Amino acid sequence: MADQRPAPLRLGTVAPNFKADTTTGPIDFHEFIGDKWVVLFSHPEDYTPVCTTELGAFAKLEPEFTKRGVKLIGLSANTLGSHEGWIKDIDEVTGSKVAFPIIADKERKVAYLYDMLDYQDTTNVDSKGIAFTIRSVFIIDPKKTIRLILSYPASTGRNTAEVLRVVDSLQTGDKHKITTPINWIPGDDVIVHPSVNNDQAKKLFPNFRIVKPYLRFTPLPKEKATVA
Repeated sequence: MADQRPAPLRLGTVAPNFKADTTTGPIDFHEFIGDKWVVLFSHPEDYTPVCTTELGAFAKLEPEFTKRGVKLIGLSANTLGSHEGWIKDIDEVTGSKVAFPIIADKERKVAYLYDMLDYQDTTNVDSKGIAFTIRSVFIIDPKKTIRLILSYPASTGRNTAEVLRVVDSLQTGDKHKITTPINWIPGDDVIVHPSVNNDQAKKLFPNFRIVKPYLRFTPLPKEKATVA
């Protein structure tokens, strides 16, 4: 029978649902998302060097994701027992405390569903010659919509601060009619969305400035403090 691959995932499509065992218990993925944002990320293999540094870094930055209403969840093609033992190593080596769930995907069902398998590096395989997962990142919003897809080779560790920066950009863009320029971080000026004309921009962003008709920068309005 011909290999029928899942439909390619695209930005704006609904994240496929699945059920899986994790280090914090079984989940239904859409129920796990609930009304939160989610960062789903895969790593090639437990007890490997680059992955150890990555999981520790995500664990250390988890409080910042939590402040933004974001859940973290990892995945690799290993068993729960392997994950649980490896977490002890991660915490010891990196000084972190991994508390977010890690999916046990030994049969690569979720990896296949999300196209996380390595088709480039022929050495990134297990003892049976089956491809391990690459370093994929999916940012998914509360509507279950995929908002970002990143794929890194097995040899290259990710930048957790960049993942957090993209979350900030997406959440800011959803709240205001803006986009963010290159290297933007919270507090920097943003770009008025092309769909907002100048008259509308004057009302929304009194201090906006026009660099070119198509390029308008503005500071974001200061958030009003709420009285408890």
